[in-house]
Amino acid sequence: MPEAGIRRVLVIDDDTAVLRIIREALQNLHHWEVDTSPKPEYGFELALKKNYDLMIFDFSMPLIDGTLLFLLISKAYENSLPARRMPPLLLVSGQGADERARELLKESPVRGFLPKPFTINRLLEKVKQCVPEVESVF
Repeated sequence: MPEAGIRRVLVIDDDTAVLRIIREALQNLHHWEVDTSPKPEYGFELALKKNYDLMIFDFSMPLIDGTLLFLLISKAYENSLPARRMPPLLLVSGQGADERARELLKESPVRGFLPKPFTINRLLEKVKQCVPEVESVF
């Protein structure tokens, strides 16, 4: 767990504009530490080095999509000594009607689905659903 009071989030999306929007919203409105990368493989490395309160992954990326990345991280966490707790996952996708994404909402660490394009308020609502102890800013 990150230090008390400080929240840390990992955001992986191949769209750098989306990364910037999410990072700025969570840093400026919630004062969170935000690590971002457009490359899933770098996100995997970050997830092994640090602990996060929330992960926000793009559902659809080339080579490794957000769900495969999350699966790989959860396997690494399960096999680490001591085993690490997986934080909740918020999936972001430009394919809002995607059935696979909707199915994933039934899996326990997947707490939310946010279709693109989204407003900052909608992002913050979804973050609050995933991490309920977060204070609302609106």
